[in-house]
Amino acid sequence: MGQVLSAVLLALGAFFSLVAAIGVLRFPDLFLRMHCSAKSATLGVSCIMLGAAAHFGDLISYTKAVAAIVFLLISAPVATHVLARAAFHAGVPLWKGTLSDELSGQYPKGTEDFGAPGAADGAEGGEKPAPGSRPPA
Repeated sequence: MGQVLSAVLLALGAFFSLVAAIGVLRFPDLFLRMHCSAKSATLGVSCIMLGAAAHFGDLISYTKAVAAIVFLLISAPVATHVLARAAFHAGVPLWKGTLSDELSGQYPKGTEDFGAPGAADGAEGGEKPAPGSRPPA
């Protein structure tokens, strides 16, 4: 019984990983590619981890597999969101067939270089304005 469950879970995980790889190759822009790879790859790796745990069949294997899956389910969406947001701020173009851009106009001009010194106060090239001077309007 454990071998059948293990084989089914491993095959299912391989299928979802293959779907993720095909999606990365077929989708037209970065944001769609990130979406398919995060969803399908997370499900694929989760099935593979459970299949490996079912193969070994002991409590420690199940504990490690569940811990890895929980970590993956927490970290993968957050990492994908942060990468997509950074790509949006960097100006990565959307696919021409995108129906709506809900973030367009939501951020003030000049915040695209978040994290760069001087980006928030309007200084060029990270230079700080002289003390007492006002940033350009």
